[in-house]
Amino acid sequence: MLEIKKFSKSYGNNTKKAVDNLNLTINRGEIFGFVGHNGAGKTTTIKAIVGINEIDEGDIFIDNISIKDNAIECKRKMAYIPDNPDIYTSLTGIGYLNFIADIYDVSVKVREALIEKYAKIFEIHNYLGDLISTYSRGMKQKLVIIGALIHQPKLLVLDEPFVGLDPMSTHNLKNIMKDLCKEGTSIFFSSHVLEVVEKLCDRVGIIKKGELIACGEMKELKGDKDLESIFLELNE
Repeated sequence: MLEIKKFSKSYGNNTKKAVDNLNLTINRGEIFGFVGHNGAGKTTTIKAIVGINEIDEGDIFIDNISIKDNAIECKRKMAYIPDNPDIYTSLTGIGYLNFIADIYDVSVKVREALIEKYAKIFEIHNYLGDLISTYSRGMKQKLVIIGALIHQPKLLVLDEPFVGLDPMSTHNLKNIMKDLCKEGTSIFFSSHVLEVVEKLCDRVGIIKKGELIACGEMKELKGDKDLESIFLELNE
């Protein structure tokens, strides 16, 4: 579903690459964890996947379509939940969700059903008529998550999605992620909370200074240790 081929990225005149020759394949229906220290290249990679960052070298394919050659078609197939819910505060919650649904040509019947479903799960149903400017950070995060889900993407890209969420919403999002994967959605997931990555992901990749230093099935990679121990050993 997601294939990263020889992707490299530098910023400005810096000769040191933020990401250097990254190769990854994410299969349909799996949750892939992508972890590393701050500055390791995680967000640079994510922003390239979703079409925000230009690709210096290599290419990225979404469902066999190049993000370099056909960014719009790729974006139709995916949804992105960034680490900061920076959204249109002058809109109401329902106004924002309808705006997103319009962009993706989601029918009125489908959007209403999914908005109702997820708004109840995340307990913001009664606040959708309020301006987003009145929302807490956690409520904005919930709204962004719902906006990402209502067009039923084939690929879901998540960068620290649990930040700001209360324990129940965190639990519910984990279950939604698992359910989506059972339906064939692929999830590319970055987080510093290694315990969550370990429990949630099928496979994991560890990036250090722009280079992939480990990648594989979660059980095989960590063996009889936990992911945190493996991560610390590889980053010594």
